[in-house]
Amino acid sequence: LCLWLGQEQQQLLVCALLFRVVDQFLQRLPVPKVVQQDKFYAWRWRNLSVSMVHSLLTGTWAVTCVVVWPETLQDLHLYHTPLSYLLVCVSTGYFVQDACDIIYTGHARSSWEFLLHHVLVLSCFLYAICSQLYVAGAVVALFVEVNSVTLHLRLLLKLAGAQSTPLYQINKVVNIITYVIFRLFTQFYLTWYILSNYASLDNAGFFLICMIVMNIMMSIYLYRLIRADFFTRRKSSITQNGTHNNNLKKFLTD
Repeated sequence: LCLWLGQEQQQLLVCALLFRVVDQFLQRLPVPKVVQQDKFYAWRWRNLSVSMVHSLLTGTWAVTCVVVWPETLQDLHLYHTPLSYLLVCVSTGYFVQDACDIIYTGHARSSWEFLLHHVLVLSCFLYAICSQLYVAGAVVALFVEVNSVTLHLRLLLKLAGAQSTPLYQINKVVNIITYVIFRLFTQFYLTWYILSNYASLDNAGFFLICMIVMNIMMSIYLYRLIRADFFTRRKSSITQNGTHNNNLKKFLTD
């Protein structure tokens, strides 16, 4: 197979397979009983666990790249290093694996928002990998993975029926703070950079459209997070013993 693939495709295949190995390993770890009792919850727990590994790895890696090479923030178009290029390849491999997992397991319809997000990210990251342009921009975009850690932890705790625990209460506050700092500020910085340098950037219109769509999605999701965690009464979908009713999709989108 490798004989028919270019170097970039081989790198992406290896990275995707590595996350598949992580997925298989995580399936061997114990999970809460309430998660085991529902097939959808079990899949969501596994899927989120792989996403958590990706976020911990790439979020730390992205911040490190910018700290070590501050030029990354100054030239999102042309600047890159071997490590930053590898980071984008690793993250792209994850998104390929995750999209395939969602589709293969039959959850595409209930997870359409995730798939739309993945399509936008993959279109930008694949362009960066193949052209070696905007690699720095992709690295900065991965700052959002710092917030993804708390986002994934929030959903894992919800799956486990642990909304009343101190960990959930602390995490929901940290989640909003990191959402604004690492997700919204990052997206707005990328959008500002494209608008400020529009005339000199390759395919600036395409990237600007992707940023606008992502900005809208993230603003809506921030509203949903605040509404769900701070301005609503305890959800009726959670019973006193921590088990859940059949309204799975609504529960996991809040």
